[in-house]
Amino acid sequence: MKHQGSILIVDDNADILTASRLLLKQHFQQVKTTTDPQQIDAYLKQFEFDVILLDMNFSQDAISGKEGFTWLQHILQQKPEISVIMMTAYAELDLAVNAIKAGATDFIAKPWQNEALLAVVTAAMAHSETRKQKQQLNLQNQGLSLALQGQQQAFLGESPAMLKVFDTIEKAAKTDANILILGESGTGKELAARAIHQASPRADQTFIGLDMGSVSDTLFESELFGHKKGAFTDAKQDRVGRFQLADKGSLFLDEIGNLPLSQQAKLLAVLQNRQLTPVGSNKSINFDTRLICATNHNLYQAVEQGLFRQDFLYRINTIEITLPPLKDREQDIPLLVEHYLNHFSHKYQQQLKVTPSDMKRLCRYSWPGNVRELAHSIERAVILSEGDTLNIDAILTNQAPVPPTETQLNTFDLKEVEKQTVAAALAHYQGNVSKAAKALGLTRGALYRRLEKHEL
Repeated sequence: MKHQGSILIVDDNADILTASRLLLKQHFQQVKTTTDPQQIDAYLKQFEFDVILLDMNFSQDAISGKEGFTWLQHILQQKPEISVIMMTAYAELDLAVNAIKAGATDFIAKPWQNEALLAVVTAAMAHSETRKQKQQLNLQNQGLSLALQGQQQAFLGESPAMLKVFDTIEKAAKTDANILILGESGTGKELAARAIHQASPRADQTFIGLDMGSVSDTLFESELFGHKKGAFTDAKQDRVGRFQLADKGSLFLDEIGNLPLSQQAKLLAVLQNRQLTPVGSNKSINFDTRLICATNHNLYQAVEQGLFRQDFLYRINTIEITLPPLKDREQDIPLLVEHYLNHFSHKYQQQLKVTPSDMKRLCRYSWPGNVRELAHSIERAVILSEGDTLNIDAILTNQAPVPPTETQLNTFDLKEVEKQTVAAALAHYQGNVSKAAKALGLTRGALYRRLEKHEL
C-alpha cells in the first residue's frame, strides 16, 4: 500500500532522477522530479510536498555545496513544514552535516542502497507530518482565540412552546444530523445552537459560531475553508477556516438566509463531499463537523422566489427547530426577568428587586426585539435604578417602536421594497446603524451588506 506523501527530487543528474523516481513511486503517492532548481518555486506553488530530496551541488557550483545551501534556506523560508533531505557524495559528508545544522532533516550519500533511501525518506515523511500537525495546532489556537465567543448565556423557558423546543433539542442533539434553527431576531438562536452542542456527544469539543451576514463575498471561502499564505494580497500567513476549527465539534452558521446563490453552491459541495480545499491550495482536507444553521428568513419562500437553493435547504434542515417569539411565551417573561436581573445586579454590584405590579407591566409589553431586547433593557434599568427597586420606567419609556415607513411604497418588487424599507429605517434613526438594524430585525453586519447591495 502506497504512503499518501508527496515528494520532489531536485538533481541535475537525469540518471539519479530516473532511478530515485522509479523506486519511490512504488511506495509513495506522488513523486515529482526536476533537473533545474530554478523550478522549485513553481513546484511549491503547484503542489504540497512533504519531502524534498535536494542535491548539494549543481553544475553551476559543482564542489562547494553553496548552491545547495542557498536552495535549502529558500525552501525552509517558503515551507518550513517540509522535510529536506540533502543528497551528497561520500566525499562531501562534512557538507551534509553542516546542512543538517542549517535545517535539513537528513542526508543520503550517493550512490545509495535502495533500502537506505527508503528508510531515510520514510523517516523524513514522519518528521514532516509531525511538523504539519504542530503548525496546524498553532493555527487552530490562533483561530480559536479570534473565533470563540464570550461566556454562554442561559437558555431558559418553562412555557409549553419552549418545553417542546427543549424536547426536540434533546432528541436531535444525540445525532449528527444537520439542524436548522428558525425564529425572529433576538429569540435566542445561538443559545439554542449552544444547547444542542452541549447536549451532544461532541460537548467536550469546540463550538464555533460565524455570522454569515458579516462575511463579505471576497472572504467567504477564506473564513469557512481557510487559505494558504500568498493565496491573495492580504494572505500574510496560512489560516485555518471555521470548518477545521470546529473539527470534531459543532459549527454554527447564523443568518444562513443571507448567503448568495453562488456561495450556497460552494457550501453545498463541501457538505456533500465532507471535504474542503483552502484558498490557494490544491489539497483537499477531510473534516468531521456537526453543522447547525439559523435564520430569521422564510427559506421556503426564498426557494420559491429563486433566492435560495432547494437542494441546499434540504442539506441543512434534516431537523428544524422553530423558536417562538417572546410575545407568544409570556409565561417565560418573569423567569427571564429574574435571571437577567440577578446577572446584571451582580455585575454592577446592585441589589434590586421587581415589584409584582411592575412584573405585570413587563409581561404585558410586546418585546418586539424578543429575549435580546429584554436582556439589554434589564441591563439598562439596573444601571439607571436607584434604591432597591428596579426602575422599569427606564425600560418601558425608552422603547423605540419599529419605525413607520417614511417613504410610501409604490411597488411590489421585493428588491425595491427592501431598499426603501432600509432607507426609511436609516432616515428614521438619523443614520444610526445600530438602531436601524435592531428595528429591522438585523445584525449590524447584515444591514451593512444591504447598504452595500442597494448602494445606500
